[in-house]
Amino acid sequence: MASHYPAHETHFVHRIGWLRAAVLGANDGIVSTASLVIGVAAASAASGDVLLAGTAGLVAGAMSMAAGEFVSVSSQADSERADLETEKAALEKYPEEELRELAQIYEERGVEAALALQVAEQLTAKDAIGAHARDELGLSEIATARPVQAALASAASFAAGAALPLAAAAMTPIETLMPVVAAVSLASLGLLGAMSAKAGGAGKTRAVIRVIFWGAAAMLVTGAIGSILGTVL
Repeated sequence: MASHYPAHETHFVHRIGWLRAAVLGANDGIVSTASLVIGVAAASAASGDVLLAGTAGLVAGAMSMAAGEFVSVSSQADSERADLETEKAALEKYPEEELRELAQIYEERGVEAALALQVAEQLTAKDAIGAHARDELGLSEIATARPVQAALASAASFAAGAALPLAAAAMTPIETLMPVVAAVSLASLGLLGAMSAKAGGAGKTRAVIRVIFWGAAAMLVTGAIGSILGTVL
């Protein structure tokens, strides 16, 4: 699809829907699976038990992310549809009032009254519900909720993220498993932060520091809990 923007302009808002779900899923996949693997390994579990726990975490996490994302985004989509139905009914019953309301919106944005009314009339003639959805309700095609897309992106990205610490655990002796998994996971988080910042047009440094800090914190806490419970039990 051709871009609506001039060649010298690059915008990233059209990526919001899938980017948020993909980054959240991958981040959760890396952090939760690495933390689970490290926590189980810290409890002096055998290598097979660690891998079993990590695999179960990958499958359960991917399904949970997909279900949670689908339900939450579906709720958003339901709200959007309800607002659009309300607006359609208002346009049918009170067309003049709705026209003045649209013109008032443009006036508040700095358009002169006469021109605002002319713009409102022309947009209403072409696509009344589209004009009100965009300018009154703040809904647009870019930001429209897409439950299936969000669910699939979350599940796939979670599984991809979780596969990294799980692969590191599978290829590492149990004696060095925890530091290797931690190192691989933190490096993966840093790369994810940099990639997501680039895709979203944001600064990389803050994004990388943010994901590494919280990932390290989660691994330290679960490792400590696993060590304590392993000693007690």
